[in-house]
Amino acid sequence: MKNTDFDTDVVVVGCGPTGATLANLLALGGVRVLILEREDEIYPLPRAVHFDDEIMRVFQTIGISEKLKEMVQINSGMRFVDKENNILLDWPRPKEIGRHGWYPSYRFHQPDLETLLREKLHTIDTVDMKFGTEVLSVTSNKLYAEVFFNDRSSGLSTSVRSKYVVGCDGANSIIRSVIGEEKHDCGFQERWLVADVLLKEELPELGDRTIQHCSNTRPITYCGQPKNRRRWEIRLLDEESELEFTKPSKVWSILKKWINPKVAELERTAVYTFRSMVSKKWMKGRLFIAGDAAHLMPPFMGQGMCAGIRDVANLAWKLVAEIKNQAEAGLLDTYESERVPHVQKYIDTAIKLGGLINATDPTNAFESSKKNTKNGTTMKSLYPELGIGLGSFLGSNLKKHRGLIASQPRLSKNQLMDDLSGYKSVFISRSPIKRLLANISELPFLCIDTIAEPRLNQFLDDLSVEAVLIRPDRYILGTAKSFDEQEALISIRY
Repeated sequence: MKNTDFDTDVVVVGCGPTGATLANLLALGGVRVLILEREDEIYPLPRAVHFDDEIMRVFQTIGISEKLKEMVQINSGMRFVDKENNILLDWPRPKEIGRHGWYPSYRFHQPDLETLLREKLHTIDTVDMKFGTEVLSVTSNKLYAEVFFNDRSSGLSTSVRSKYVVGCDGANSIIRSVIGEEKHDCGFQERWLVADVLLKEELPELGDRTIQHCSNTRPITYCGQPKNRRRWEIRLLDEESELEFTKPSKVWSILKKWINPKVAELERTAVYTFRSMVSKKWMKGRLFIAGDAAHLMPPFMGQGMCAGIRDVANLAWKLVAEIKNQAEAGLLDTYESERVPHVQKYIDTAIKLGGLINATDPTNAFESSKKNTKNGTTMKSLYPELGIGLGSFLGSNLKKHRGLIASQPRLSKNQLMDDLSGYKSVFISRSPIKRLLANISELPFLCIDTIAEPRLNQFLDDLSVEAVLIRPDRYILGTAKSFDEQEALISIRY
């Protein structure tokens, strides 16, 4: 086989939100994708229930945000209370459009999201999807990767060769088993019951906020969801068996404080062991992992699915650049080095919140809170910096904002910036672009100056710079103040 004789460019194993998002982004970059998904249909019941404004920007890039926003609920925030419902910590989420062009936080029904992602994939000629397929083994060498899989309905086995394989196949990932199973255990493990219910009537007294009922014995989380869906997450006691919670009567005995079978029905119950871990290797040769295959975190921030989508947003454009021979050596190596420290910050924060929810003395645990007040203390959204990677070794001025997520202003005609730039990098400058490009014939990214888009002056003012280069995943590669620094920044290649 010749180097160019590939069946496809990228095989994506798994078509959940992470895998389907990756496939959509790769297709936007013009590469061929094959998705291998074990299940025949979308799982119809609730699973992930939250995403934030950064993730909505990814859905905006894919082109599903307008439909999705009609299906979601704007999240009002989170509140931590003790056994007497005294407020220990208040984390309000503003119900106004934020710096990323979207509301800061959303509640959603996962099957709705997966349906939109798959509908989009069905419209793309360069994407092939095979459902009901079980991956048996994967190999990788210097020339190609090969995936062997079985059609579960016919029993027939076959293989496909590709340039790269990405495992978005969950916590029991077969791709991770090939890359290496060693993990860093972050030290959190608890059993929780997740109970999803459908209300039969309106119960406004439940509220639309997430409520963390803090206790060292039976902490409980309540989540408002779109339409008539609600969720409770209940920690199991050490002496309790999972079998007990297969009985509806046991579940209702805990939920009776808020609801009963007359006003609601159980849609789904499941016991999960919430864990926290990060795989020590995210890539090996032509193989990569993302999402739950690469990391697990407690659900207390609602960032599990979000972290997986950040993974593939980081990886997708780098794979596109590599496949199209537009990448400098080592670009794909920056995937793991950038993502691991970033996701670790979310895991650490989620574990910290979990510790507060489980605190023996919640009031003392929330030292900064104001006991028995309506306002309590507030928390802000987390936007960590990427780990060492692309742009890390630029000069100190150029890399000052490197690795931070860029905001998304509205431009002339009320257009969001990402809609203008599309799925590519964008260079924004106060200097006339024609002057900057006088000695450059072609660039792999869009260039905009504030002469054409005056609203971008405020965007640059907020960064205190004269120019910025933003990557396709909307993270800043570098900034510049002087004209010479701008020329250096615009000359950077991946």
